[in-house]
Amino acid sequence: MATPSLSEKFKELSDLKEKAKLGGGSEAIDKQHKGGKMTARERVDKLMDPGSFTEVDQFVVHRCYDFDMQKKKVLGDAVVTGYGTVNGRPVFVYAQDFTFVGGSLSEMHARKITKIQDMAMKAGAPCIGLNDSGGARIQEGINSLFGYGEIFYRNVMASGVIPQLIAIMGPCAGGAVYSPALADFIFMVRKTSYMFITGPKVVKAAIGEDVTFEALGGADSHAKLSGVAHFAVDSDEECLRQMRTLLSYLPSNNMDDPPIMESADPPDRMDEELNETVPLDPKKPYDVHDVIMRVFDRSSFFEVQALFAPNAVIGFARLSGRSVGVICNQPMVYAGCLDIDSSDKIARFVRTCDAFNIPVVTFVDVPGYLPGTKQEHGGVIRHGAKVIYAYSEASVPKLSVIMRKSYGGGYIAMSSRHLGADVVLAWPTAEIAVMGPDGAVEIIHRNELMKAKTPEETKEITNKLVAEYRNKFANPYIAAQMGYVDSVILPKETRPMLIKALETLVSKRDMQPRAPKRHGNIPA
Repeated sequence: MATPSLSEKFKELSDLKEKAKLGGGSEAIDKQHKGGKMTARERVDKLMDPGSFTEVDQFVVHRCYDFDMQKKKVLGDAVVTGYGTVNGRPVFVYAQDFTFVGGSLSEMHARKITKIQDMAMKAGAPCIGLNDSGGARIQEGINSLFGYGEIFYRNVMASGVIPQLIAIMGPCAGGAVYSPALADFIFMVRKTSYMFITGPKVVKAAIGEDVTFEALGGADSHAKLSGVAHFAVDSDEECLRQMRTLLSYLPSNNMDDPPIMESADPPDRMDEELNETVPLDPKKPYDVHDVIMRVFDRSSFFEVQALFAPNAVIGFARLSGRSVGVICNQPMVYAGCLDIDSSDKIARFVRTCDAFNIPVVTFVDVPGYLPGTKQEHGGVIRHGAKVIYAYSEASVPKLSVIMRKSYGGGYIAMSSRHLGADVVLAWPTAEIAVMGPDGAVEIIHRNELMKAKTPEETKEITNKLVAEYRNKFANPYIAAQMGYVDSVILPKETRPMLIKALETLVSKRDMQPRAPKRHGNIPA
């Protein structure tokens, strides 16, 4: 038999690469498209800067011989892995290929993913997963479970070291859900993706409940109800576009600073309308987004978990081009009260910002924690404690603006001076007290109110005492006299004041004495 020529060797390589690009074949690719989904390779091309992607392990195949699996082998084994750039910065990526055996995870499939995770850690670059998989490859038994365990372990080792973003772009069930759950941010695509531990059939068999895939674990279910998904989008294209946007706010790793963008928005800009945005009446709601859009660089706010726990608003924005994490109470929902879900939402976001050197800016308008048996029995105490823990632990620059209500435990929890805030500003409308004037008067002047002979007299006395309490205590000047508030400013001055503070604190070093320990124990 003649030795192959050099040109034949080159052609063989070219043919194998073209074969690998087909994944499960043309028919399977067509089916993927008809289902409203891009293929794994199309997703990678859309995510990465044009021409920057370098593939790794393109020729890997599984090594299972049970159940006639030796007859079903495809180059790449249902996952595309490699590295390239997004916005000119290095990233590592893996994209599961549903066109071959439903993108199921085998031993070799997992080894490809863990190699990319290891490479990302060594390079100090973000790791991005594009998940579209039917789960563990049952034919491989324990080897597929081995694969998940290895991936989970690396998720934990990478946590707080490099950003981990995962998009659910198809099915994600059973053990497969835990890798996304261990990542920093989860994206889901409406109508084509879902996540759950057990599917509708198992739910029906176990507890007799009828539920659809979408209702059980669809994008909106996890974005609105469970809080598992940080973003719910309408298409693969939008998902990948938003992933690129999110990366623009994050550093490559925990030793880097976030990228600084050129900003055309003047740092000394004052917005006169901001003076009228927050009503003087503490019971009157307003949309805190109106404050956000007037303070931060124009069009820079990128909201996170917008649909979950809407009584708190979180996201990334820029101040004079610098990336910051933004946390606000939302008076439009529950009057801005903290509850179980919003506490989890805020605490996780503060810790994410702290892990990646992103300063935290907090806007406060909080009457306290939401009351009621549902909250108490649900553990609002331990969930609320997470907020206190997260702010206290964070060593990045922490800036706070008290806009209006700031009562009791809510005042303390929302990045108060007592939890290590570096700069605390207050507007003249701020009310800082143990509780609201109405409740305080009922307790302090209970005996006096009991002496009133008619409801009208009770109301008259109450209104007088509430006004006295508000004038004496529910204002920012007592806190400012004690040094708990650094400065009382006009709302329109907020942007330039925050930018000056941020520029001053950019080289902040945490000098607080801390006892040696392995790690703290955050409330569950």
